[in-house]
Amino acid sequence: MKRILPLTLNRRHLLQGGAVAAIAPALATASGFSTIGSAGAQTAAAEPAWRHGLSLFGDIKYPAGFKRFDYVNPDAPKGGIARMISIGTFDNFNIAVSGVKGSLAPAAGLIYQTLMERAQDEVATEYGLLAEAAQHPDDFAWVTYRLRQEARWHDGKPVTPEDVIYSMEALKKLSPMYASYYRHVTKAEKIGDREIKFTFDAPGNRELPHIVGELLVLPKHYWEGTDSQGHKRDISQTTLEPPLGSGPYRIKDFVAGRSVRLERVKDFWGANLPVQIGQNNFDELRFEFFRDNTVALEAFKADQVDWIAENSAKQWETAYDFPAMAEKRTIKQEFPISDIGRMQAFVFNLRREQFKDARLRRAFNYAFDFEEMNKQLFFGKYTRIDSYFYGTELASSGLPQGDELAILETVRDKVPAEVFTKPYQNPVGGDPEAVRANLRESMRLLKEAGYEIKDRKLVDPSGKQITVEILVDNPANERIVLFFKPSLERIGVTTSIRVVDSAQYENRERSFDYDMIVDVWGESLSPGNEQREYWGSQSADVPGSRNTIGIKNPAVDALIDRVVFAKSRAELVAATHALDRVLLWNFYVVPQFSYPFVRYALWDRFSHAELPKYARSGLPSLWWYDADKAARLGKKS
Repeated sequence: MKRILPLTLNRRHLLQGGAVAAIAPALATASGFSTIGSAGAQTAAAEPAWRHGLSLFGDIKYPAGFKRFDYVNPDAPKGGIARMISIGTFDNFNIAVSGVKGSLAPAAGLIYQTLMERAQDEVATEYGLLAEAAQHPDDFAWVTYRLRQEARWHDGKPVTPEDVIYSMEALKKLSPMYASYYRHVTKAEKIGDREIKFTFDAPGNRELPHIVGELLVLPKHYWEGTDSQGHKRDISQTTLEPPLGSGPYRIKDFVAGRSVRLERVKDFWGANLPVQIGQNNFDELRFEFFRDNTVALEAFKADQVDWIAENSAKQWETAYDFPAMAEKRTIKQEFPISDIGRMQAFVFNLRREQFKDARLRRAFNYAFDFEEMNKQLFFGKYTRIDSYFYGTELASSGLPQGDELAILETVRDKVPAEVFTKPYQNPVGGDPEAVRANLRESMRLLKEAGYEIKDRKLVDPSGKQITVEILVDNPANERIVLFFKPSLERIGVTTSIRVVDSAQYENRERSFDYDMIVDVWGESLSPGNEQREYWGSQSADVPGSRNTIGIKNPAVDALIDRVVFAKSRAELVAATHALDRVLLWNFYVVPQFSYPFVRYALWDRFSHAELPKYARSGLPSLWWYDADKAARLGKKS
């Protein structure tokens, strides 16, 4: 399971330089297998117990009536301004059509709330936010959420079951991503003044109560009303009218395409909830938009923004030698990534006939000299990705054994034989002899598949020349592709690079109009339904889906089901290992690289409590403006 809030995340920003960037809101939660709450287990004939929290791993940490999360500072001062960077532009505040139309302003997601809130010191555990409690049967066939009586929109009207139902229906209708994520929810109905029941298409899917808890709730009365000009609003269209929210911030003002300012809601109804205390401490959050990171870095140096996430190893090593850093008025910090896994790669579009043969795809991997790229571009800081769940215990390794082997036996006739006989390994380059050996193996694979070189050009068995256009939308990815291009040309592949703006890129990506792209998938510590959106056959032809590869593989579909319906943590891990191994041995991508930290440079005018294990940087929600530090820095430029 993955928290799917496409509100503060443009995934292309994660690709620059290979490090995981600031993606806290978007890849926050996980899924798995046991759901336990404060009220205890239900008896066979009894009504399911109401629970203040839901956990997929076991006993929840915080009991009913808990005061706050352990990792927050309940006395954190409220005040100050945080000025943040967004790359690109925006022309939309309507999250229902994010990723479908226009460029969504990241601030839009911060004004809304979900039914439940994730704890950042536990894996896959949620506590009531808009909802005060939840109940579900032992077979997970449905879940009911009970809203807090005090939950309010910023106009003072209560959050109602009608709002929740409207949100589920609108998001499923208008967003391919939400449609896939919530496709197992067959009915949402009001069953009490503050209660909403969600019925699922089948029992046994243990994560469904949790992902419903992640539903972002929108105000029905607002979207069915009229604007200040008397025009009826349309939730299916983009808008720059600041929408109505229910969260700790509201949109204060904006300059279209350039900046957005949020202000803290002084009378926020949920300020004293256990899941909110000690968080959302800034009086104002400002988002400044820049076309690329180079300009953004100059703005940071000039104290026009307060912090910058650095995704380039080269920039991290060479671009921060300026007076404020030498004077320790700015600081560089790295925060460990322990809450997500990652696959970042050159992606083949399997909808293109030329990529149907796995041997061709594998030959591309042998042509990629990661070690030399790492040395030339990244100061040797990165490691090669060798799993779709890289960085977690879910990554496969060695040969399949035990439960994993038993699961793979069920699809033996549908997967490459090497799944059972060889551990997956990427080719290793870095020196001329290794590179030559890899290129020889690449050519051997191509010859075996019927390809040959004619006039220094690779042609397929029918005599058609192999040409590839790699689509990119930012300079960081362009330099990575430029490094790969000569290697592909050495095996006869005519390679071109098409650089387009973000709007055109999004349109072409959504319609699968590319040969190859660079893409990234974040993986939670306990995967679930989102795997169907990533790799499932049903999503392969859905415009805007995350199955950018176009995988249609019955073995992959079967293994995804084993992941989704796992009944224990051990079974989940084994099933994920099996899925990972089959994806790897089909060579759907050429894996790139990763880094186990997020890098930030900050002006030293902020403080934070000890960050919990799964928070990464915790910016901005767990930080606060430190007036004493700010005074020592002097007036902002």
